[in-house]
Amino acid sequence: MVNLGLPVPPGFVITTETCDFYNRHAGVYPEEVKSQVAEAVKRVEEEMGLTFGDNHRPLLFSVRSGAAVSMPGMMDTVLNLGLNDVAVPAFAKQTKNEQFVWDSYRRFIAMYSNVVGGCNMEPYEHELWETKKRLGVKADCDITVKELKRICGIYKGLYEEQQNKPFPQDPAQQLWEAITAVFRSWNNPRALKYRELNSITGLKGTAVNVQAMVYGNYNNNSATGVCFSRNPSNGDSRFYGEWLVNAQGEDVVAGIRTPQQITKEASVEWAVSHSISEATRSGTYPSMEERMPACYVELVRLKNLLEKHFRDMQDMEFTIQDGKLFFLQTRNGKRTTQAAVKIATDMVNEGLIDKKEAVMRIDCKQIDQLLHPYIDPKAKATQLAKGLPASPGAGVGQIVFTASDAEEWKLRGKSVIMVRVETSPEDLSGMHAANGILTARGGMTSHAAVVARGMGKCCVCGVSDLVIDYNKKTCTIGSKALKEGDWISLDGTLGRVLDGKVPLVKPSLGGPFGDILKWATSIRTMGVRANADTPKDAATAFSFGAEGIGLCRTEHMFFEGDRIDAVREMILATDTEGRSSALKKILPYQKEDFVGIFKAMQGHPCTLRLLDPPLHEFVPHDAASQADLAKKLGVPTSVVSERVLSLLEANPMLGHRGVRLGLTYPEIYDTQVEAIFEAACDVIQQTGLKITPEIMIPLVGKVEELAIMKERCIKMGESILAARGVKMNYQVGTMIEVPRACVTADEIAKEAEFFSFGTNDLTQMGCGFSRDDAGSFLKEYVKLGIYTSDPFQVLDQGGIGQLIKMAVQKGRGVKHNLKCGICGEHGGEPSSVKFCHRVGLNYVSCSPYRVPVAIVAAAQAAIEEEREFVARRHAIAKSSKL
Repeated sequence: MVNLGLPVPPGFVITTETCDFYNRHAGVYPEEVKSQVAEAVKRVEEEMGLTFGDNHRPLLFSVRSGAAVSMPGMMDTVLNLGLNDVAVPAFAKQTKNEQFVWDSYRRFIAMYSNVVGGCNMEPYEHELWETKKRLGVKADCDITVKELKRICGIYKGLYEEQQNKPFPQDPAQQLWEAITAVFRSWNNPRALKYRELNSITGLKGTAVNVQAMVYGNYNNNSATGVCFSRNPSNGDSRFYGEWLVNAQGEDVVAGIRTPQQITKEASVEWAVSHSISEATRSGTYPSMEERMPACYVELVRLKNLLEKHFRDMQDMEFTIQDGKLFFLQTRNGKRTTQAAVKIATDMVNEGLIDKKEAVMRIDCKQIDQLLHPYIDPKAKATQLAKGLPASPGAGVGQIVFTASDAEEWKLRGKSVIMVRVETSPEDLSGMHAANGILTARGGMTSHAAVVARGMGKCCVCGVSDLVIDYNKKTCTIGSKALKEGDWISLDGTLGRVLDGKVPLVKPSLGGPFGDILKWATSIRTMGVRANADTPKDAATAFSFGAEGIGLCRTEHMFFEGDRIDAVREMILATDTEGRSSALKKILPYQKEDFVGIFKAMQGHPCTLRLLDPPLHEFVPHDAASQADLAKKLGVPTSVVSERVLSLLEANPMLGHRGVRLGLTYPEIYDTQVEAIFEAACDVIQQTGLKITPEIMIPLVGKVEELAIMKERCIKMGESILAARGVKMNYQVGTMIEVPRACVTADEIAKEAEFFSFGTNDLTQMGCGFSRDDAGSFLKEYVKLGIYTSDPFQVLDQGGIGQLIKMAVQKGRGVKHNLKCGICGEHGGEPSSVKFCHRVGLNYVSCSPYRVPVAIVAAAQAAIEEEREFVARRHAIAKSSKL
């Protein structure tokens, strides 16, 4: 900002390398750091014409964190550092503004006690609020000097009581303890939780920004504010932000006072939505544009300069001291995915970035935010109150008042809305557990708003009609009294609080995100398919951009309606004849579903996995259900119970399942193949679509297993095609999910026409983890750094990924054009998708609602590969002597 000519208070930065050294050496600093800091302080002193530690004209500092990735509210800040009991009266005399100086000292003692001392801040806050209540004032700037002096004395007493030592008076001691506290905050619980939730890894720590203080609380011609060059909630290009007169920065983000709007347009809209008259608005809540027009014009000019320079939406903090504007910091602003998409597409249209950069700007992990439900416009809903639309979407849940309750209720399977006066970083885990957040105080840049937008949670802030009694776990919203457990609904898009459970509607993709998907589809080189088991799922996947089905789990069709009875009859049969009789009842069901799937995919390829789970999963295990099944089949209950008992296995996931079922009960696979080919013939003859079934044999570990089943499939398929007079291309391949199949992939490729990696089971067998039992220790493995992520959620690229890479290389060594894909849920996880691109898979396949994620991730992988190639070429050219 300094290089761009912006008015920035002078200061210096202590680097992230220092933080890394400090944390790795048990709180010890590198030898040279203290002397470097002393030199940097002298430079600031010279530029400001003030002296740090001087009791008459003191230089005060702000000490802030500065991580490479924005983590709003997660780490610590200290303002007004350098004040003490001697300097305060002299500084007040010099500025001729006692209220400002004593207010600054009060703020400094509180911040220092919290950040450096780790004090319990409840008695501090209680004293401040009780004082305001007694004086009948709302704003800090309205507290009298006499009361401020008294509060400062009480604060110092609270500090000494909790710390067993007096409040420090030496500015140098204050500075180093504050620097240490900011470095320490890198590993505080809320920062660790934030990085865990947002998958932020690989950073050395935080920097510390030490900057000369400028004062937004200096007088009524001073102010502080937070602004965004575009709306971080919806991406609107209008200038967006909030400010407060006679305040310091934390007042805006903490929700202590309801902030005012920066632009007149936004101020008028805010007043209308809160039923505030124009006279009251302009007199009591004027915009910055109206109250300080010269500073506003300069602010607009500089925000435009910053956005153009960084080519991204900027999140800026500023202070106005006695009519002079200062910029404190700027960074690429956090935004909802809806806003990210709109901003990216708008910037392409404005010529700021190209389409590839727009695709790279989308956070794949947050794309599911675009699928947020919204309030059904047809539903009858009773509005209880209205607040600020802090984070879009809608949420329905039962009221809870604490973060711990939100977590506990979520674990019990309940949907919750967390209701707070205001949120703080300590509420992070509860916000993550809740379906939505509702606060009585705070604006669009408050902690609740910023964090909720980052999480993709709907949030309504600043509901003045919300009154909470934490002790009784009750609240009043508008005129309605509610208690913990009562249902409410939030409309984060419009800022509405609604009574009861209101129906929600799932959104459809289109608009700016439709453009992103179109650009991503044109850029990516790897295909994206969907895992879909029903015609409805297939249609949904196709609407999201899937170009085929990578996995249809044919056994999932068995559980609909009365079909399960026929399946159970087949399982209980004691001979081939009995099984075949039952299978004839299943055949039309399977055929009907395959017809629906083929039609939904409109000629795109469909990979259909034959029966995989062990048979015991389909039979009843309780006595009442077994008796009911026996009655339906006309057999004694003992026959059913004995057969169920015989199917039980010590380790069923490694037992009689997959291809092993097909080999021992070939009539099961024969029936499924018959249904596939008959359905394909029906669709071809009815619609003229080009149908390309891909029959997948699961759990193959030896090539001989595949060879036997492939021969049966071809024999069945060819006989049906001949009888129906239909010509159709089809393939028979295998699901690679056994480590042995990866090792012998060159042998298996001689028979397989495609490989599809089933990474769920491949991870289970390759890592030696039971999917059903690993949850008890995998979280600890991640915390200990053994795995960076749960390998069932994020592909273990160094282990399971290498098995996949080896199998692809071996398979294509035999068949150079062997089609290879992935059909585990890793196919919709962004980093796993990018790995699949790098090892040369033809496609990834994932659940329908993750298809858009995979499309964008695949495009980003192609762009990253292109950029890496260009960078290598430039490096070679630079190092060449030619």
